[in-house]
Amino acid sequence: MIVSYWEQMIFLISILILVNAGQGQECTTIIKNMEYSCSGRNLTQIPSSLPITVTSLDFSFNFLNSLHKCVFPVLFNLQVLDLTRCHIKHIENDAFYNVKNLTTLILTGNPVTYFGPGCLNSLHNLQRLVLVDVGLLSLQLQMNNLTRLQELKVGTNNIQSVSLPPFMSTFKNFSLLDLHANNISTIKTDHTVVLRKIGRNMTLILSSNPLLHIEPGAFRDIYLKELHIHAAFVSINAQKECLNALTGLSVDKLFMGSYRMQWKSIVLDPNYLDGLCSVNFNEIYLIQKEFSDSEMNIFHCMINATKITLKTGYIKKMERVRFCRLKELYLGHTLLSVVPSVSHIRSLEKLVVKSTMPMTFFGIGGLPLLQYVDLSGNFLIMKDCCYGFFPNTTNIQHLNLSQNSEIGMVNKPFSGFNLLEVLDLHHTKLVIVFYFGFLQGLKNLKYLDISHTSITLTSYMAFRDLQNLTVLKMAGNSLGGDVMRYLFQNLTHLEVLDISHCSIGEISRTSFIGTQKLRHLYLSKNKLMTLDFLAQPELKRLTSIYFDKNSITSIPLDVLQKLPTNLSEFDLSSNPIDCSCSQTDFIFWIIQNQNILKQPENIFCKSFSPSPDFRAADFDIESCVHKKRLTITLSVCFVILVVVLSVLAYRFQFYLQYCCILLRGYRSPGQQECSYDAFVIFSSYDEVWVMNELMENLENGVPPINLCLHMRDFQAGKSIASNIIDEGIMGSRKVIVVVSQHFIDSAWCRFEFELAQSRFMMERNANIIIIILEDVEERKTKKVFGLHKHLKKNTYLKWSRDPLSNMRFWIRLRRAIIKQ
Repeated sequence: MIVSYWEQMIFLISILILVNAGQGQECTTIIKNMEYSCSGRNLTQIPSSLPITVTSLDFSFNFLNSLHKCVFPVLFNLQVLDLTRCHIKHIENDAFYNVKNLTTLILTGNPVTYFGPGCLNSLHNLQRLVLVDVGLLSLQLQMNNLTRLQELKVGTNNIQSVSLPPFMSTFKNFSLLDLHANNISTIKTDHTVVLRKIGRNMTLILSSNPLLHIEPGAFRDIYLKELHIHAAFVSINAQKECLNALTGLSVDKLFMGSYRMQWKSIVLDPNYLDGLCSVNFNEIYLIQKEFSDSEMNIFHCMINATKITLKTGYIKKMERVRFCRLKELYLGHTLLSVVPSVSHIRSLEKLVVKSTMPMTFFGIGGLPLLQYVDLSGNFLIMKDCCYGFFPNTTNIQHLNLSQNSEIGMVNKPFSGFNLLEVLDLHHTKLVIVFYFGFLQGLKNLKYLDISHTSITLTSYMAFRDLQNLTVLKMAGNSLGGDVMRYLFQNLTHLEVLDISHCSIGEISRTSFIGTQKLRHLYLSKNKLMTLDFLAQPELKRLTSIYFDKNSITSIPLDVLQKLPTNLSEFDLSSNPIDCSCSQTDFIFWIIQNQNILKQPENIFCKSFSPSPDFRAADFDIESCVHKKRLTITLSVCFVILVVVLSVLAYRFQFYLQYCCILLRGYRSPGQQECSYDAFVIFSSYDEVWVMNELMENLENGVPPINLCLHMRDFQAGKSIASNIIDEGIMGSRKVIVVVSQHFIDSAWCRFEFELAQSRFMMERNANIIIIILEDVEERKTKKVFGLHKHLKKNTYLKWSRDPLSNMRFWIRLRRAIIKQ
């Protein structure tokens, strides 16, 4: 098989990449001298360039076959070390001696086959040890010296027992043991001896273990902060037996439910959770995957709970249980068809009900402590809302009825809700009879969301009573007549206002009188053409303004100068911006304020633009400046012709000479024979690179490329300008431009580049090859006429001292010159 030249080059490049891979790259600085990330750099050793002051190092996804005393440099300030998936197989004694002040050590995903007996002895300050997925078979680790240990995470291993080493009973700060996804099937009394001695601040995670049997009394007299046992039983029967064996356990928060490899399970015994009656807990989080054709007794063992969270519940009806201390009830994604009656739960403070089925709500009342009610997303249809649905519940502060079907309101619907602070009705169709008083009496309301509720506000008195309102969202509705002129005048504490998508075409200067505290204003998706109201002193505290998707073409300079000084976000995207010379002040403001503009890449020119996706920030203001100068100059010339002509002849003599040379050059035959392959435009300061690198590699290569260099090939006695035209531009097939800081500063280099552009523009043949010898700031490239645009629209070459990049550079350059 014949292998082409390019295939050979690709193969060699691949070899070089693999050879250099082991050497790695420099680490990324997160916080100078403190935090560094070397993740995924193919490193085989800890970089010696790290400062000794480093406190956090992420060395994950690299290659460290074994850890020994000399692996780490002396980093006594290092506190956090992440060695996730570094292919570590052996950890020798005193491996962490040089980093002995670690507080967090992460070894996740390493195939460790050997732990030295004293490998952790030097880590006296270690508080968090993560040994997830390292092949551990038991918890009997040699970590006697880790007396300050607080968290031990050993999930996803092959551990078969929860038994901790006896010495850990003295670890007074120990608070988390994570054993998720191990192989624990049995828990006996002698396995929990240490757990019984540790204390009350302990969190035990046994989730996703194949629990089959718990010995009765194994958890007696054990006090836990949290116990996670969701997806931890092999079957419903195993769960029932194990729950019965938890007698004597006291836990503040209990997380349970779901089964291994099962989406939902059928239960025949409605009392399958009876084992919870022997467990003392305050809060329970239950993911219910059980369903039955008969009514299930889910809650009768939770009468002493203070908080119940039921997720993915397959209950169709909630049993009536006399809860003693219940304060919070969350029923999420159930099959309930009726919002359950909870009026008998006198201690209830928070109620959240969400169903996957359309629900009916008959109301709840007689709950003097109820403060938080969330019935959102339930397809509710309510008529004559809302005080009739919540009798004798005068302490409600948060009411969420959003994302329902329809709510009807007649007169003073929130009478009696004197303490209400949050009212959310968004994306629910509101049928309001009297707009004047539908929010009457809500003097303490701070948050109101009536977005997309299909209402039309016609009365400027609608928000009269809401003096304490700080957030108002009413997007997607309609504002009748000139109601907006006075609608917000009483909202003296308003900080956030969203009136997007309200078909607003004009905003009066009096619309925001009284809203001196307004900080965030959303006016997206309207029909605004001017933003003159932004100059009003009432809006001086604005920090974010959103005017995307309107009809704004420009903003006058006097308005721009009076914008709020604290402005940090200004969204003008998707507006038909007028990019013409009459709007240079506005365009210049857009260019100068990219840091506060949100989505600046989506601010396009809709008029006087070469393409529909032309960015306003790319508009050439300099061309407008030249036009203005020309107009002024011609006007002055008309008045004092002789004087101005003399000044122009002196001031623009370089450009006049340039025009004369162009005219003479373009009279030459268009198809003349070229003496050189390429003419090189460069600064004399870069002559060493041109002679030693460019000329050496091109003229001495195969095939040789004939270059035109001014210090070698220009004819003696002939003007420089003529030599540039005759020998350089017209006598060469291609032009090579070597861009550097010296090139930008050189008048002759700029002159030569403009000549080359003019020739190839008239011939419509882009034969200019740009070489970036050194990085130049983008704003400085605009100093050379046409260079900035050329770099934006054409591919260029960049010189690098890297051998691999160097080889690719000469291949691409030679190919560009030889190509016809």
